[in-house]
Amino acid sequence: MSKSISTGLAAIAVMLASPVSANDLRADLEGDMPELMELYRDLHANPELSFEEHETAAKLAKRMRALGFEVTENVGKTGVVSVMKNGEGPTVLLRADMDGLPVVEQTGLPFASKVTATPASGVTTGVMHACGHDTHMAGFIGAAQLLVKHKDEWQGTLVMVLQPAEEIGLGALAMIEDGLYTRFPKPDYALAFHDAAAPAPAGTIGYTPGYALANVDSVDIDVKGVGGHGAYPHTTKDPIVLASAIVMKLQTVVSRDSSPLDPAVITVGSFHSGAKHNIISDEAKLQLTVRSYSDESRQLLLDGIRRVARGEAIAAGVPEELMPEVTVEDPYTPSTFNDPEFTGEVASKFTQRFGEDRVMEWPAVMGGEDFSQFRRAAPEDVDSMIFWISGTTQSMLAALENEGKPLPSLHSPFWAPDAEKVIETGAEALASAAIELMPRAGA
Repeated sequence: MSKSISTGLAAIAVMLASPVSANDLRADLEGDMPELMELYRDLHANPELSFEEHETAAKLAKRMRALGFEVTENVGKTGVVSVMKNGEGPTVLLRADMDGLPVVEQTGLPFASKVTATPASGVTTGVMHACGHDTHMAGFIGAAQLLVKHKDEWQGTLVMVLQPAEEIGLGALAMIEDGLYTRFPKPDYALAFHDAAAPAPAGTIGYTPGYALANVDSVDIDVKGVGGHGAYPHTTKDPIVLASAIVMKLQTVVSRDSSPLDPAVITVGSFHSGAKHNIISDEAKLQLTVRSYSDESRQLLLDGIRRVARGEAIAAGVPEELMPEVTVEDPYTPSTFNDPEFTGEVASKFTQRFGEDRVMEWPAVMGGEDFSQFRRAAPEDVDSMIFWISGTTQSMLAALENEGKPLPSLHSPFWAPDAEKVIETGAEALASAAIELMPRAGA
């Protein structure tokens, strides 16, 4: 049994013997909700893109200082680390992500974002919290306030992390490379939540033991050829025909090389070549997203992509010097793994607190989340869990049931969650889990 699991079981045994009162936390949280909703509306109306979260970080760092945390800004560019030491005991890390997306908001909310910005693409766009990070931050502040008010009920070190750039999968790694686990206490446990556009009432908690979210790889294939006149294709090596063959053959990497029991996705999201009807280009460019769970499955897919690209080029008679170039973007977003035993115990406590109708196991998804990096940086030391909180409004559920109208997804310009339910559930879940993982001696 690993040291972290042994420590976790000891902490869980104590927390089972002395649970935190749900009514005490909820009573305090109820009084905090008007202020938290005001914060949420401000964050929603003023989103910032990845690694540009300067104002967001500053205003939240100010709140954490006012609560008595030792606060360090500009960790991993725009990240904020807040530490509160409260005697000897475990170290618990709670995380919220801060960045918005380059999306023009169309929710019609009175506090809808009117912010515009120019991301790395160079195209000026609207900016929106279309993934609900505004609810994450408000719930995070709510949890911090509860933990300070209930400081006499826990013992240990609390590390609260406001992370940048989750949407591009680089923020958590940037903070770790900037000394998150050396400049600050290394956690025994790491927890986070994410809102969800799920077919479940707002405030429902979903959890997934084991792999919860996928490896996310961005792959570029530069397919080379020999250009010429469209009327004389025999004098060329047509890269569009070759790239088309590669696109079709890539699907056999999933359907024939990968086990049917091991989820995998290869999607070609972009195919660019040529500029005129009657000219055969000398190049085609493919952009792929590749999803997997295990490191072994990821390697199988990436090796398969390289093999298919080269094999189809050889079959097309392309000379060696014009073989396709396959580039895998680095760094990538690793899959998120929820420690099964730890996740089961935390979920059990959530069930006791919120009731069986509000806590349920959900299947893993092929989306990505760089919360994975917090465990991956020290897998023998850190037990981690990310859980979902449904933000689906009752009107959305009614439209789905009565009209078959699909739910707006995360990243949709129409995503407007039931923020109050997400924030109050997230704040209570994070605070109660932290208290139970850091039980006061003799309690």
